[in-house]
Amino acid sequence: MKKLGSLFRETLENNIKKQLKESDSIFIIKYSKLSSQELTTLRQSLRGINATLFVTKNSITRRALKDSELEDLVKFVEGPCGLVFAKGEPVDASRVLYNFYRGHEQLKLECGLFKNSFLDKKAIETLARLPSKEVLRAQVVITLNSPISGFVRVLKQTLTKFVYCLDQIKNKKVN
Repeated sequence: MKKLGSLFRETLENNIKKQLKESDSIFIIKYSKLSSQELTTLRQSLRGINATLFVTKNSITRRALKDSELEDLVKFVEGPCGLVFAKGEPVDASRVLYNFYRGHEQLKLECGLFKNSFLDKKAIETLARLPSKEVLRAQVVITLNSPISGFVRVLKQTLTKFVYCLDQIKNKKVN
């Protein structure tokens, strides 16, 4: 029969492995010197975008990362750190983390992983500054619509000038 402590560690490790498989992006953060209230605020912010902050012992996290073939991330697991598992767009999670980081200098963005692509701190900040998906779509539509709008304006000006010219000819013949 297994001891309760080893059973607990095994359950945590399996939970991390499951989250690693199900998540679209993963971020490693260091939260030393943050109060529990500040961590709760971060958790609530992440919950709004379908992301979770998971904190456990580093040895359990390292073992789960190694078993999930993510050995590159193991070196970032030192000191008080947590894993942020995000489903969906990594931009939303990186934006929440970056905005929280700007207000709380104690939080450190170590690295991230998006579909097997490593994200360093600079890449996370770049992702956070990207406009939202809706804004990008609107920009594409405006860009695609711009030549058509310009063409319509040119045609309208040509017709307007033609009508103006006919009106001038009519006025000359009447006089």
